[in-house]
Amino acid sequence: MTIRVLLADDQALLRSAFRVLVDSEPDMEVVGEASDGAEAVRMARELGPDVVLMDIRMPGTDGLAATRLIGADPSLAQVRVVILTTFEVDDYVVQALRAGASGFLGKGSEPEELLNAIRVAAGGEALLSPTATKGLITRFLARGDDGDGLDPARSERLGSLTGREREVLVQVAGGHSNDEIAERLAVSPLTVKTHVNRAMAKLGARDRAQLVVIAYESGLVRPRMD
Repeated sequence: MTIRVLLADDQALLRSAFRVLVDSEPDMEVVGEASDGAEAVRMARELGPDVVLMDIRMPGTDGLAATRLIGADPSLAQVRVVILTTFEVDDYVVQALRAGASGFLGKGSEPEELLNAIRVAAGGEALLSPTATKGLITRFLARGDDGDGLDPARSERLGSLTGREREVLVQVAGGHSNDEIAERLAVSPLTVKTHVNRAMAKLGARDRAQLVVIAYESGLVRPRMD
């Protein structure tokens, strides 16, 4: 199956570079290019891409607003957004994850990292830049220890999880892959995937990235201010 990709960036040169990279892969194709967020949302509705590579800072409707619009549109439930940003540790990226993005990458990432991100997002998983994720979440997602950033509704929903599902959610929030979680908890990767999927269903998360957000906003996991 060919992964259909929509590019959203206000710099034509970058879009051209991304197009060449994506179109060079046998399992991917660029179906459209947008120069701002409003155009990205319109083209997402018209073209139905599997993945949108979204620049977060664009004139007019920026990538954050566009991600919110895509995430809130039931007709675009199958569309995954991967944020591209110059600044990997960026409060806007956290807001994008809350808005429904499936992850983010720095624009300085290697080509293979970008291609992998597209494949991971298209497969329904989340791709969070390994060099920035933990620091970003620690700094921005649940800042401080006063509880101001906690969501009581999400805290209550955690009661629907089994003990094992909560354990797995803690590991997911730590940035660990299914294979790593399986090794840590002495279970199979398939069992971990099952627990992750059940936690997503119970908590109303569309993907793994939103599970991370819920884990922090509910207070299940507290940030380490290293």
